[in-house]
Amino acid sequence: MQLRSKLLALAAGLAFAASAQADIKIGVISSATGPVSLIGIPQKNTVALMPTEIAGEKVEYITFDDASDPSNTVTLIKKLISEENIDALVGPSSSPNAMAVLDFIAEAKVPTLAPVGTIAIVLPMDDKRRWVFKTTQNDGLVADKLFKHMKETGKKTVGFIGTGDTFGETWYKVAQDYAKKYGIEIVANERFKRPDTSVTGQALKVLSAKPDAVLIAAPGGPAVLPQATLTDMGYKGTFYQTHGAALKEFIKLGGKKVEGTILGGSLMLAPEDAPDSNPAKKVALEYINAYKDKYGEVPATFGGNMYDAGLLLEQAVPAALKKGEPGTEAFRVALRDELEKVKDLAGTQGVYNMTPEDHSGFDERGVELLTIENGEFKLVK
Repeated sequence: MQLRSKLLALAAGLAFAASAQADIKIGVISSATGPVSLIGIPQKNTVALMPTEIAGEKVEYITFDDASDPSNTVTLIKKLISEENIDALVGPSSSPNAMAVLDFIAEAKVPTLAPVGTIAIVLPMDDKRRWVFKTTQNDGLVADKLFKHMKETGKKTVGFIGTGDTFGETWYKVAQDYAKKYGIEIVANERFKRPDTSVTGQALKVLSAKPDAVLIAAPGGPAVLPQATLTDMGYKGTFYQTHGAALKEFIKLGGKKVEGTILGGSLMLAPEDAPDSNPAKKVALEYINAYKDKYGEVPATFGGNMYDAGLLLEQAVPAALKKGEPGTEAFRVALRDELEKVKDLAGTQGVYNMTPEDHSGFDERGVELLTIENGEFKLVK
């Protein structure tokens, strides 16, 4: 009888251990400190609002701050892969950091939900990028809205200032394509570094080209500096910004100098203006209200990119569990495959329809044309 009790206890212990091992482990890397912190903080905060159980399996989030440094991101992803045996990665916060870990996630076959701006993380599609799914609007969708507006409002020339990294370089290539599409000439092309405190030289070159408009391609707080500098120099043309500037802090930092800016971004910035027919509106408001309840403030859209990663996992995990146990390569491969099949999933900023060729999945519903009026984002009517 005693032996039977011991055997039963052993069996229960093994069952418990097996159950514990079956928890789904999600690695999260965000830039909660450093130059990209305006993006990383709402992303880090949003983890608490992501699903803790999917299809009966507990979901464990293992979170790290890379301090906006790509070398730190590489160290952390190696740790998450080798020591934590993660089933998926959500993050990192910025384009250079995401590009820095591409080789490692592909080699380990870790499906990654990247809340970054650059299209270069998913295109051109290849054996590495097939492991990455992007939870932000592709640059081309945003650029189309911006250059179409330039065309419709009579702009013939534009000056470009972007960060000297993956974000800025990719955006310049996209800008060239859409400028050509809409018959607009790029008359200046300048770069600056995210930590820079002065862009006087670059601004003078843009100013001397006398463009009808200026397009600034920079993420988070650094997007303010070129616009503020040109404004102080007396530039009177129209400023355009990418979705990298789509956050309340951009307005707080820029003040009156960013009034009238035209940018492409999420309906999260002006959800009340969005029509009820847009399926993303309901999801956006649910997320915004949940974030406000927990943190007492409205989240930046970058947090919505993290929240959407949780929605995508909820959609893909149940089917993946039928093909493999968490913690195994079979599960990771199945999860990647199922993410690629996601259809008509409303997120905080648009509707996802993933395909083998398109790992962002947003259509035109994922981008709104916005402006800044009296310190608030408004939809351009």
